[in-house]
Amino acid sequence: MTFPIDFSGYQPLEFSTAQSSLTDAQRDTLKYNIQLVRDSLVFFTALANVKGLGGHTGGAYDIVPEVLIVDGFMKGGSQLHPVYFDEAGHRVAIQYMMAALNGQKSFADLLHYREFGHGLYGHPERDEAAGVFFSSGRLGHLWSYVNGVAEADRTKTVVMFGSDGSQQEGDDAEAARYAVARGLNVKLLIDDNDVTIAGHPSHYLKGFDTAKTLSGHGVEVNVGDGEDFEELFRRISSAFSSAGPVALINKRKMAPEVPGIEGLPKGHDVIPVDFAVQYLEARGQEEAIRLLQETVVAKDKPTYLGSSAETGKCRDDFGKIICEILDTLDDPAKKVIVVDSDLEGSCGLHHIRKNHPEVYVSGGIMERNNYSVAAGFGSEPGRQGIFGTFSAFLEMVVSEITMARLNRANVLAHFSHAGVDDMADNTCHFGINNFFADNGLEEGDSTRLYFPADALQLRAMLPVIFHDPGLRFIFSTRSATPFIEDEDGTQVYGDGYRFESGRDELIRQGSAGYIVSYGEMLYRCLDAVESMKKEGLDVGLINKPTLNVVDQEMLAVAGASPFVLVAESQSTKSGLGSRYGTWLLENNFTPRYAHLGTFREGRGGLGEQVDHQGCDPVSIRKAVAELHR
Repeated sequence: MTFPIDFSGYQPLEFSTAQSSLTDAQRDTLKYNIQLVRDSLVFFTALANVKGLGGHTGGAYDIVPEVLIVDGFMKGGSQLHPVYFDEAGHRVAIQYMMAALNGQKSFADLLHYREFGHGLYGHPERDEAAGVFFSSGRLGHLWSYVNGVAEADRTKTVVMFGSDGSQQEGDDAEAARYAVARGLNVKLLIDDNDVTIAGHPSHYLKGFDTAKTLSGHGVEVNVGDGEDFEELFRRISSAFSSAGPVALINKRKMAPEVPGIEGLPKGHDVIPVDFAVQYLEARGQEEAIRLLQETVVAKDKPTYLGSSAETGKCRDDFGKIICEILDTLDDPAKKVIVVDSDLEGSCGLHHIRKNHPEVYVSGGIMERNNYSVAAGFGSEPGRQGIFGTFSAFLEMVVSEITMARLNRANVLAHFSHAGVDDMADNTCHFGINNFFADNGLEEGDSTRLYFPADALQLRAMLPVIFHDPGLRFIFSTRSATPFIEDEDGTQVYGDGYRFESGRDELIRQGSAGYIVSYGEMLYRCLDAVESMKKEGLDVGLINKPTLNVVDQEMLAVAGASPFVLVAESQSTKSGLGSRYGTWLLENNFTPRYAHLGTFREGRGGLGEQVDHQGCDPVSIRKAVAELHR
């Protein structure tokens, strides 16, 4: 398949800081190039949507003018560090576009955006040969790194593309102060479109102003229209001629002139195909439209032995169940606060915003603050703070968790997108260090980590633990999961089930040995167990929904068996597997022991990530075979 948009008319530009304005020819070429690149971004991100891979269109589309202008200065011999550093890693589509324009990728490669095994991940991961020269993806984590690059070579100007969303993170305040104090020649080009996933910062974060914030740190700030390309060129050229850190705040609507997403929060995500077709029709890109309309992707829904064909989404049901609990409370606003970190739809918190707005706070992209706010609210008996974000970002709030614990706070935290399943966003978004939440001292610690096997177990779990004191962490996957069934095909966590915190659960008995698992790995392990039983190998399965508590009774069941295999999608360095073997030895159990988990960097795609880590049912059976022989 060839790339359907013709780049034969694309002409790379070269600029010099000695010129303060564009020539007529440069202006016309720049406008042509910008439109061509924007058309391409709309097309291949929409193609990923056709394939069910998701992605991000609006941000990458926005910053095309400034990226191409900076590229021209790089090609013109200016003393610029030759990397398009971008703090908003979800805009990675522009990085792949530039790699194609610079000959490090083919245009045909762009047709595989976010696909497994093609290297075009949902966030940039450093691979110089493929034209990607940095890794990013967690907002607020790149500017300080860029400061270090600038420290290493003070003869060069270092450019970083930012956003009003990324500037909400506290790390950027530290980076700004450092850059000013050190007089670093760092230039920030910030797309200020007043859009994040959750809405408009001007609405939910009143008082925040990117320009005023940076000015307050001592950064030279220049505010202008990001869609006035001639003015944008002059401002960039002037910034490159200035000493020290400069921030260009480029005002524009999100995805200007793109139907259906212009100026809207949904422009953050991948463009709906119908809107992409409307846009491309206006641009005369008929071949691109044809490819979008003719691309058909087989969506085979796998089934697993021992589980239902029906699935449920724990990450979405979390909010629904909390709403039901809030319905039972008198004056919930006095007892509960729910603090979102710009991921309400990902964590199910949007249900709370709609049904119980009195307890809901849109806290912006400020995870450290938001967790601590929840902890402060829940600092007295009878009050609960509720917090939600991605599991990958748990690593950002470990210190806050420690202080919340020391303050005896009551916090119920929901970390979605745990593990690696359905993770085209790739390695920076892997939620594989969930056990970092269990970082306190043993004495008097009531911290509990929970990972339900399916949505029915979550429904049974939440009302039981909601009012518990201390820190409680609920983990869920991005993907939907099937419902666990018993030998008779009845839902294990349906009618009659009662959740008990700290208790492991025997899903299948087995004389040959036991697999211990939880969460989205349980149904995969159950499939392997059922297959092995059919083949005559009687392997048992234990569900451990409370991750960090030793259930002595069930530990004895596993420990007395010939072998134990822990199978999870958490890191092999920090997950349950690194603990469970110790628990066995401490209790004088010595079965043969092994564990599976995440140990490789990602390769994109969705369900393929689990297979890539060797955690699929076939790999589980192979691991059992090694232990059993």
